[in-house]
Parts: sequence; C-alpha cells; structure tokens
Amino acid sequence: MAYSMHCALPSRSYFEALETAEKRALHSFFDQHVIEDDELGYFALDEGDYNILPAHLAARVVHTVHGGMLDEF
Repeated sequence: MAYSMHCALPSRSYFEALETAEKRALHSFFDQHVIEDDELGYFALDEGDYNILPAHLAARVVHTVHGGMLDEF
C-alpha cells in the first residue's frame, strides 16, 4: 500500500515518507521503499503490494528500509 503526503518542501516530504517506511517495516515481511515522484514529492511504498516492482517504480527508489519481521521460524 502506498502512502503519500503532500508537502511543499521536498526534503520534508522525503523525511515524512522515510518515517512512514521505517514504521511500516517494523511490522512487515516486505521491504518499504521511498519513491521520488514529480507531483507528490516522495512517498512510501510497500513492496508486498507488487510481486516485483515495476521498472517505472524501481527506477525512482531513493531509499529502502528492509522488512523487520522474519519468516524463518
């Protein structure tokens, strides 16, 4: 699930998306990506929403937070 926040300052938008990705990663098996977008600035995207990230999204990933849950038990 992608979450976005509208913000006039790109750096603020980035840190808000990063915070969202870090919080979600704690409770997810999937990586959380911060994606750069011309209209939205930055937004957090859960890799679990896609089998493989489409090329148009993968090319815009600026940061990845790895999922914090393990499926090895």
